[in-house]
Amino acid sequence: MLNLSQELRLQQKLSPQQIQYIKLLQLPTLALEQRIQQELEMNPLLEDGPLDEPISGSEEEPLENSNDEEFDLEDLLPDVDDLYGYKARVDDHQEDREMPITAAESMTDYLRSQKGFLRLSRRDTLIAEQIIGSIDEDGYLRRELASIVDDITFNYREELSEEDVLNVLRYIQRLDPPGIAARNVQECLLIQLELMSEDTPGRTVAIQMITKLFPAFSRRQYGRIKERLNIDDASLKSSIDLIQSCNPKPGEGAITPQENYVIPDFLIRKADQTFVIQLNSGNFPTLSVSKPYRQMMEQMVAEKKSNPAKSSDAQTKQFLRSKLESAKWFIDAVQQRRRTMLSVMREIVSFQEAFFTYGEGHLRPLILKDIATRINMDISTISRVVSGKYVQCDFGVYELKYFFSEGVATDAGISVSNKEVKSIIAGMIEQEDKTRPLTDQELTASLKEQGYHIARRTVSKYRMQLGMPVARLRREIVLD
Repeated sequence: MLNLSQELRLQQKLSPQQIQYIKLLQLPTLALEQRIQQELEMNPLLEDGPLDEPISGSEEEPLENSNDEEFDLEDLLPDVDDLYGYKARVDDHQEDREMPITAAESMTDYLRSQKGFLRLSRRDTLIAEQIIGSIDEDGYLRRELASIVDDITFNYREELSEEDVLNVLRYIQRLDPPGIAARNVQECLLIQLELMSEDTPGRTVAIQMITKLFPAFSRRQYGRIKERLNIDDASLKSSIDLIQSCNPKPGEGAITPQENYVIPDFLIRKADQTFVIQLNSGNFPTLSVSKPYRQMMEQMVAEKKSNPAKSSDAQTKQFLRSKLESAKWFIDAVQQRRRTMLSVMREIVSFQEAFFTYGEGHLRPLILKDIATRINMDISTISRVVSGKYVQCDFGVYELKYFFSEGVATDAGISVSNKEVKSIIAGMIEQEDKTRPLTDQELTASLKEQGYHIARRTVSKYRMQLGMPVARLRREIVLD
């Protein structure tokens, strides 16, 4: 039996304009520039170029969306002052439309160019290609040799063994950079040591240490190493210094063909005791509705007025309407993004004024909710603005997330940022006696003397977040 019923339900849905705005809001500067170029290619009604007349941006207003093809063509033709336009505000100190691009050869191509000097047979060349193509981004070969054998056997019908692959692998590992395609850190360091001159101070002991006592070396159990190898402190320090000069990640930063650049989204400078905040938009194009298409619509309107009986092509009208609305929505979303970005950045600068005035050591505790409350926006909006965005000020380039942190109370009753506490911990570790590094408990006691009451486990967490190992692994050998 079929039953009919009515149900009243309240749902919150985002309009296409809101979705577009949200997507643009979370894009950093470089990605936004690429997105604008993409939209210029997709929408013929969008134009990149100087505007003939000043164009004012619109505030947020709902745009009517109708699928009805019966509409007045004149409705498509807005006045010049009503056209949605966006002109990037460029500071005089910004370099116009200049983007840093690096020309670099990938590590894969670099290794292949060296492979030609090895004079390998056809079978060994196939093996070398498989090895080079299987190297990870940090320069290691983590693929099983048996898998390489299976691929070559299946694709090229070449009968070979793992020993054949291992022989070619040894050749590859001794190309530049040495240690490339190593299967673990121990093998990587050993290859680099073996390629050094035999009369290099500390080389013999270093090879013995990596070959026979690598677990003890990785744990810095220097007493055990001295006892097992029967060496003194001078020999131990010489060999350790030599090992530390090796590169444990020979392919890091070189496998990808292009370097990464941090392009700040905001530029902040202080002038006349006030902060000037700008969006870094020097490479943004000028957006406006295309003048040729505007003239086309004007001609269609004129023809309709002179001959009302003549009806323009419905498909053409619908195309113009959809593209015009799309252009308006996009430009309005870019403008709204700009307003939101500047509004959030102004509040961050206002809240962290001491930092932007004096620099490191003056950061106040701040969470996303604080900014959201001050400018009456949702926390998710603040999160999208902060995520992946950078600001350039007098003290360097910082990620916006840097300015958000939890607070730590002091004896004076003042709440300071946990980033300041991390900075103090890093300073104490840098100045510690390297022969007797500070334990987490000692760091905790020292912080307590300075007025910071923090649990030892919190100090351990901060130390790990700073990328600093425990005291045992920070101990060094210092000779008189």
